[in-house]
Amino acid sequence: MTGGPRLAARAVILRAGRLLIVNAYPGDQSDLWCAPGGGVEKGASLPDNLKREVYEETGLAIRVGAPCLINEFHDPDSGFHQVDLYFRAQVIGTPTSADWTDPEGVVNRRRWVTQDELRSLRFKPDSLIDVAFQPATAPLYDPLERLVH
Repeated sequence: MTGGPRLAARAVILRAGRLLIVNAYPGDQSDLWCAPGGGVEKGASLPDNLKREVYEETGLAIRVGAPCLINEFHDPDSGFHQVDLYFRAQVIGTPTSADWTDPEGVVNRRRWVTQDELRSLRFKPDSLIDVAFQPATAPLYDPLERLVH
């Protein structure tokens, strides 16, 4: 990959003790879950990028809070390398209907899960469960992980 790592912003959104997660593999290609968010576009702030991405993927408007995690992952075979910046966020306004679809067709499922439900799923990054369900602390750094599908 040329030009350095890809930068993405992701949201840790808790509501009534449940974390919002998405499956971002079109056509149910994978059972891997993650926090909503995505690639950062030049010329917009990280919070503005995150608001756009969360709305596209879930139909939810959010208020972006403090950073809580920096995670890196890579695929040594392709050279792909991404740095994800996670922010705590809150849903604002009225949630969208249950039949919301991602206009880009990337996110095909979303759900609110408890800590125990998340433990029973395959998710990334490994530290997501700790960041989401433990008391807020200084941002964590989750070192380079190998990309999995």
